Amino acid sequence: MRGIRWLGLPAVAALAVLLFALTAGIGSARTTAAPNNTAPPTISGKPQVGELLKADNGTWSGTAPFTYTYQWRVCGTDGGACRDIPGATGNEYSLKAADQGNTIRVQVTAKNSDGSDTATSVPTALIAAAGGTATTTTTSPTTTTSAGASTNGCPKMAAGASSVSVSDVSAPARLQINQMQASPGTITLGTSTFTVKFHVSDTCGSPVKGAQVYATGVPYNMVSIPAQQTTDDNGWVSLQFRTLRGFPATPRQHLLVMFVRASKPGDPVLAGVSTRRLVSFRVNLHG
Repeated sequence: MRGIRWLGLPAVAALAVLLFALTAGIGSARTTAAPNNTAPPTISGKPQVGELLKADNGTWSGTAPFTYTYQWRVCGTDGGACRDIPGATGNEYSLKAADQGNTIRVQVTAKNSDGSDTATSVPTALIAAAGGTATTTTTSPTTTTSAGASTNGCPKMAAGASSVSVSDVSAPARLQINQMQASPGTITLGTSTFTVKFHVSDTCGSPVKGAQVYATGVPYNMVSIPAQQTTDDNGWVSLQFRTLRGFPATPRQHLLVMFVRASKPGDPVLAGVSTRRLVSFRVNLHG
């Protein structure tokens, strides 16, 4: 008490505020994660002009709550050569006369405060004419036909399969790096190693197994360059990185940029069905 009287009331109040600020965050830390699709979305409804299709969001991991957005796509008879349907951005879609003879897919994007991820359903059956004969169906990740490449280069999944083989993907189809997730989700000064998962599909939306994935940080001296890996039966591959002396590139760095390539074994890495893209992950140097 003698020491407190010596400090005076203003100093005591300032000390109390300081102690509160230092201890307020104790026990409140929360690990967050961006959405990651673990089971693709599905479509229910009757594949016939005038009928209503409905999207089911699929299954997602990550930190709830999520918000979902939708994009319906009209595709060829084998589920390839898809294009967005203008204005079809709700979780339901009424089939139009122009959809007859085609198939329909839906893309679902899940978003939370830490990021977003997008997944695509398998195609519906061929859309029948109004008043014609059609059966109500529900698409699922294993609704497939016999294997083999189509005219657009996209192979068809065998019954019961969860992916297609990269060896069956041919031009004009291409590989796509359509999902990625870093763990931890934010890179800090204290991060010595981190893992990034990449997902590869073909341009028709089917997961691809056996695709080679290579990734490196930009600029090149920030993180290590792991050995090239191949995607698993679900189209995923995990690469582990170490931060190097060149990280961070600047004291104000907010993003870690990576060059990623997916390719078919035996193909030229800059040709064939290969694909390349730049991706980025959050950096917090004050975290």
